[in-house]
Amino acid sequence: MKTVLITGSAGCIGTNLTKKLLEGNYYVIGIDNFYSSSPKNVGIFKNNPKYRFIKHDVRKQIKFLGKLDEIYNLASPASVPFITKNPIFTLETSVLGITNMAKLAKLKGAKLLQASTSEAYGDPLEHPQQEDYRGNVNTVGPRACYDEGKRAAETICYEFFNQGVDVHIVRIFNTCGPYTNPEDGRVLTNLIVQALKDKDLTVYGNGYQTRSFCYVDDLLAGFIAFMNLKKRYLGPINIGNPREITILRLAEIIKKLIPESKSKIVFKPLPKDDPEKRKPDISRAKEVLGWKPKVGLEEGIKKIIEYLRTQV
Repeated sequence: MKTVLITGSAGCIGTNLTKKLLEGNYYVIGIDNFYSSSPKNVGIFKNNPKYRFIKHDVRKQIKFLGKLDEIYNLASPASVPFITKNPIFTLETSVLGITNMAKLAKLKGAKLLQASTSEAYGDPLEHPQQEDYRGNVNTVGPRACYDEGKRAAETICYEFFNQGVDVHIVRIFNTCGPYTNPEDGRVLTNLIVQALKDKDLTVYGNGYQTRSFCYVDDLLAGFIAFMNLKKRYLGPINIGNPREITILRLAEIIKKLIPESKSKIVFKPLPKDDPEKRKPDISRAKEVLGWKPKVGLEEGIKKIIEYLRTQV
């Protein structure tokens, strides 16, 4: 049985990853400080003998006795309201968090997967985004604490990889799934919650900016394939769904899938540094991991609506 540590384990991705691994031959140790996640997501595992939870801030070092085979470093606020609530905390979580986890991986001889982000590309001038593209990031804007923190974390991974740590970098594009925080402020969650509450659906700018949404089960399949890769390979590798959709079209789909909603679409000014285009090139994921997404956009949205109905 492998022993796996998941930081940020109470978030949407962390909770779904925990469920997935506990179905297999894994003992899971979860870490979270609940900055942007819910203790309820931890509670569903409390009676599982293969699970242990530690409330901890990854900015601080942590010691483990015994073996540790794999580390998934997911800890970080990821939505704009939580990113900008405490920018220094956001930056430190990325930089100090990966430093502490990389040191632990080196000490234990464990594999390490770093959850990076498509925000590393900023407001991209290249479309779709390939991993070799270096990005168009504002270093002094409201989102810089997250974007630059994740970019710096990739550099730290690179240096530890050169020291022999088996570390993998995944650049995650917009991901959706159950166990998401209804108040996380991300566009898909916002629109669904607004529709369920019969509130106006907020679309920023003209609504023609695009995103690519990947259902969490597909993302986790990419994670596990990367973690199980036999050769040492740093990456980064884009993991996301290349189906591109405008925010306006997304709002229209949500209205269709929640037909009882009385919501109407309203437009508000576009926030500063909000990316105009976002679509992954997944050629590397196909070649290196044999991975591609399987869950369709509307199928995934229906699953999230079902979950959020129970939460709002």
